[in-house]
Amino acid sequence: MDPGTTIMGFGLIRVVNRKMEFLQLNELDLKKYTDHYLKLQKIFERTIELIDTHHPDEIAIEAPFFGKNVQSMLKLGRAQGVAMAAGLSRQIPITEYEPKKIKMAITGNGNASKEQVAKMLQQLLGIKTLPKNLDSTDGLAAAVCHFFNDGKPAKTKNYSGWDSFVKQNKDRVK
Repeated sequence: MDPGTTIMGFGLIRVVNRKMEFLQLNELDLKKYTDHYLKLQKIFERTIELIDTHHPDEIAIEAPFFGKNVQSMLKLGRAQGVAMAAGLSRQIPITEYEPKKIKMAITGNGNASKEQVAKMLQQLLGIKTLPKNLDSTDGLAAAVCHFFNDGKPAKTKNYSGWDSFVKQNKDRVK
């Protein structure tokens, strides 16, 4: 999943005998909602619907990219938290991946563009046509990254404060 407050992208794969099979690629368009709390409710409800329909064993989620706009970071963090809470309410393990790690797993380049990631996913999974918006391929990329990482969580980092976070995550700060 790639949770956002404008568009939440998601993709589903099935893994059988260590082989990936493409299931679904879609997005939840939240642009029409002006109330931030209503957007969070929609993210939660759609995530629960996906879980109850497809019964995933695990969820891979893209970590928010941290920039200088604190309000944007807060909104993205809330969107991610709501999606995670939905998964956790159904006892589904969640693994978070930084955008660079996802891009590296899919394309071999941590600085790849959304278009490069989408094209590689198209080749890997035999997707006939790509969507206009690439938020859904970002969500699918998180799932494929999780598969390529054998479902092992990324190394966790400890932070003593904001300065510590910034020093350890220079690639995530604009």
